[in-house]
Amino acid sequence: MKCVMTALAAAVACTFAAGAAFAEPKTNLLHQWATGSDAQAIAKLGEMFTAKGGKWEQTSIAGHTANTLAKLRADVIAGNAPPAVQLKGPEIAEWNKTGMTADLDELAASEGWEKVVAPELLPVMKPTGKWVAAPMNIHRINWLWASPKVMQAAGVTEMPKTWAEFNAACDKIVASGKICISHSTADWTDSTVFEVVLYGQDIDLYRKAFVEGDVESMRSPGMVKAFQQMRLMTTKYMDPGMVGRDWDSMSALVGKGDAAFHIMGDWTIGLLTAAGFKEGTDYVCAQAPTDWGKPGFVLNSDSVVFFKQKEQDYIDGQKLLASLILSPDFQTVFNQAKGSIPARLDIDLSKGFNPCQQLSQKDLQASIKDGTLVRSMAHNMTIPQKMRGAIMDAITEFVATPDMSPEDGANAMADAAEAQK
Repeated sequence: MKCVMTALAAAVACTFAAGAAFAEPKTNLLHQWATGSDAQAIAKLGEMFTAKGGKWEQTSIAGHTANTLAKLRADVIAGNAPPAVQLKGPEIAEWNKTGMTADLDELAASEGWEKVVAPELLPVMKPTGKWVAAPMNIHRINWLWASPKVMQAAGVTEMPKTWAEFNAACDKIVASGKICISHSTADWTDSTVFEVVLYGQDIDLYRKAFVEGDVESMRSPGMVKAFQQMRLMTTKYMDPGMVGRDWDSMSALVGKGDAAFHIMGDWTIGLLTAAGFKEGTDYVCAQAPTDWGKPGFVLNSDSVVFFKQKEQDYIDGQKLLASLILSPDFQTVFNQAKGSIPARLDIDLSKGFNPCQQLSQKDLQASIKDGTLVRSMAHNMTIPQKMRGAIMDAITEFVATPDMSPEDGANAMADAAEAQK
C-alpha cells in the first residue's frame, strides 16, 4: 500500500490504514470513570484505540477527583508518570509547570485543533501556549431536570425560569405530597447546586468569588442571599433521604415520578437513558433558573493530559490517543453516550443526539455571544484545588447543619477560602 505522508495528520491516517509506523502504540489511561454511563463512555475510546492497532490499558480510580490526583502524585514520585491522565482546569496548568507534560503542538497543528475546539477551552488545554491536553467534551452544569407528570399533577404548567418561580413551583409540589428536589448530599453535589443558585442570582458575584477567588466577595450580601436560597431548598424542598443516597440514583427519582426537579450536570442524560427513561415523556430539561434573563452556561470539560514518556510505543500511543480524542467520530460516539456535547464546534448534533444536548449546544453559542459563559468551580475549572476543596467543605457543612444561618455560612466559606490563599 502506497502512503504519501506530507504532514503529521497524513502520517497518522496512513499508519492507521497500513498498520506500519506504529509498531504497537500503547497507553494506560488513568481516570475516575469507574462505573455506570461514564465507564461505558470511556470504554468506547478503548475500543477505538484497539481497532487502530493500539494496546489499550486503563487504571480507573473510583470516587473523588482527589483520589485520582493522589494516584498521579504517587506514580510521578515513583518515577513512573502515566502516559495519559484525565485532568481538567487548574490541575492541567499546575502539572504543566513541572515541565513533565508532553508537547502536542505538532499534532494539533496538523489536525487543525485551534480552528474547531471551543475558544473557552483553548487556554485550559494550552496553559502556556502549547497544547498539553486534548478535550473530550463540554458539560453544562446549570441544568434543571424535571418530571412532567409530577409538575402536571401539582398544577405547575411550565418550567420555572427564575428562582422566585422555582420556589413557587416547589411550594405546589410539596403541597401535592411529592419531593420537589431530588438530591444526594456530598461535597460535590451540594456545591453543584449552590454554584447554580449563585450563578443564577448574580453572575458578576459568581465570577468574583468562584472564578477569581476573591474572599471578601464571599462575605457579601449577595452571597448571603445565595445561602438563604440554599437553606430554603435543603430544609423545605429536599427530602431527608438525601443523606446516604447514592449520587447516581438522584435522577431516577425524577424519571420514576417520585420527585419533580433535579439540579445537576448533563451526565444526567446518560444515567436516565441507561435506566430506560425517555426525554419528553419521563423527563424534560431546561436551563436552571436565572434572575437576569439571558441564556447562560456553566461549563465543565473532561480532558486528557499527556506526560512525557521514554518508550517509543507509549509516545506513539499518545499521538494515536490524542488524535482519536479530537476526531469527529470519537467526539460523536463518546458524547452521545455521556450526555455532554462535543468539544469541537463543527459536529452536527441534529442526528443521534438527545434534544437536551441540542439545546445545550444552542445555549453555549448564545452564552458566548452574550458574555454569560463561565467555568464551573464545583467541577474544578476555576480556582486552585485547595481553595476549591475548602469552599466545598464549607458548603456541605452548611447543608448538614440546619441551624447555621446564611450569614454564618457565607463567613465560614470566606474563612475557609482565606486560609488556603
